[in-house]
Parts: sequence; structure tokens; C-alpha cells
Amino acid sequence: MTTENPFHAAPFIKEIGRGVKGARSMSRADAFNLYEAMLAGRVSDLELGGILLAMRIKGESVDEIAGFLDAAEASFAPLQAPAGEFVPVLIPTYNGARKMANLTPLLALLLAREGVPVLVHGVPHDTGRVATAEVFAELGVHAAASAADAERALADGHVAFVTIDTLAPRLAWLLSLRRVLGVRNSTHTLVKIMQPFAGPALRLVSYTHPEYLETLGGYFLGAPAARGDAFLMRGTEGETVANATKAQKIDWFHAGERTVLVERQMLADAIPALPDDKSAAATAAWITAVLRGDIPVPDPIAQQVAHCVTVARDLRSRHPNG
Repeated sequence: MTTENPFHAAPFIKEIGRGVKGARSMSRADAFNLYEAMLAGRVSDLELGGILLAMRIKGESVDEIAGFLDAAEASFAPLQAPAGEFVPVLIPTYNGARKMANLTPLLALLLAREGVPVLVHGVPHDTGRVATAEVFAELGVHAAASAADAERALADGHVAFVTIDTLAPRLAWLLSLRRVLGVRNSTHTLVKIMQPFAGPALRLVSYTHPEYLETLGGYFLGAPAARGDAFLMRGTEGETVANATKAQKIDWFHAGERTVLVERQMLADAIPALPDDKSAAATAAWITAVLRGDIPVPDPIAQQVAHCVTVARDLRSRHPNG
């Protein structure tokens, strides 16, 4: 904690720390002020731990998510997207995979092949899981050393991968507190929904707990249209890539409206031979075979790509100067 201008958080903790039934939610403005102080290190360690655990128990309201996200996005310099036919597509990757092959890189590379600027942001590794960064490394896609490097990769038509430490260091610090407290905090939700570009973008967002379907849905219904659109779906082990064996329902949020793009499937019509070995190297080899055309693209992922291409192009036509 910084000793300059400390933030007195006790009045906030008093409201949010009364448990699931007794807690009251903050206004968007209060949530912004509190999270801004947390990011700036103006909240004591004791109060910070109390806030993170209280929010973990209570759960965030739509206004709290909005206020937190306002502060989060203001904590780092926005990126500039390249000009062109499409707005960028954002793929957060903060979970990795354990039971299935991590096909997030396949989604990103398929979109880039269509000419869509793709920014993937996340963590470099996750204990016990195969992180997207590890699969990317096997494919020759390495983390950008700076935001400027990420912008150059996008301008050159390549997938840009950037770690949260590089993109938004203050958010990375709050994420790292999971290792101290043993549980995730609100920042894990924020990094999955943030929009780091100055202009519009298409956000691919996943949720793991059912209550977040409505909470995040409520947020995106009120999100500024100038920030772009969002696809919201149940995560594949927490990742935003469609499940290769069965399509998840995908809701599209655009200009204050909610449209179902893909209905949930019990089982995909055609299931390709997925890699038995879930390691980064084996997954990368399988993805390379798909990109060569030796193995068909799993239909749910092909559908996801097609919808992303259509909406990213439509967004650019709606915001030609964005």
C-alpha cells in the first residue's frame, strides 16, 4: 500500500461485507472510486483482503461490474486497432485446459486467416492446466513485449498475444492475489470482459457459473454501443473457444439488444478425432494439421469463426472511423 492519500475503505466494507443476504451493492460511482483506489495501492492490505473476500461471497451487481470495469480500463493506455475491413476480435484466456485440448489458439488463427485482427490476452501459465500461451509458443506465436509490439502484430495481420502483466500491470497485480488468498476475485471477471481498444471491438466472453449469464448479460445490454459488441457463452473449461464436441449457446449483445446466435447442442453433428494427448506440443501439432486442411475444423468452432467474421465486419461498417 502507498502511504500517499490512503483510501478509507471501511464504509464500503460495512455495506458489502454483511454476507449474501445482508450485503448491499454499491453504486457504479462508488464501485469506480473503490476499485480505482485498489488499483492505485491506496487501500491497506487488511481492507483489501476484506473487500476481495466480501465481493467473492456477495457476488457483483451489474452496477458494481460497470464501475469496476470503468476503473480497470482507465488504469492503462488503450490500444489502437489497425484500419481495415474488420474491427478487432478480443479473446481473453485466463483458464487454460485440463480435460480437453486447449483449442483457443485454433480459434484465433482461423480468424486471423480470414483477415480479422485478433488480440488474445491472458496469463503465461496456469498450474495444472495447459495455458494458451504454451500452445502459442509451440506454434511460434510469442507474447508481445509491449503494447506497441501487439499493435504492430495486428497491423501486420498476425495474431497478437499479450500477457495481462504487459497489457495492464495493475490488474495483473490484483489477479496475483489469488495466490495469497487462495480464491479468485472480481478482477478475474473484469479481465474477461474488458475492452482495451480506443475504438470498437468484438469481445468474446465466457462464464463458468450460471449466475454470471444474467449478470454479464445485464451489463452488456447497457454497455455503450461505441465500445462494440460481445458474444457471451458458457466457457469450455473457462475458455472462450466453442466446445469441439457440442456447441454452446452464444448470445450476441449489440446496440442494447440480445440475440441468440447459436443454440446449445447436446452433441455436434460431426466430431473430429481430437488429440488424445492434451500437452501443448501435441495440441499445437493437431492445430497445425487442421490449418493445413488434413483435419476438418470442428463444426462448433467453424460456426463461431463465421459469426465473428460477420459481426466484426458489420461493426466496422457501423463505426467506419472507430
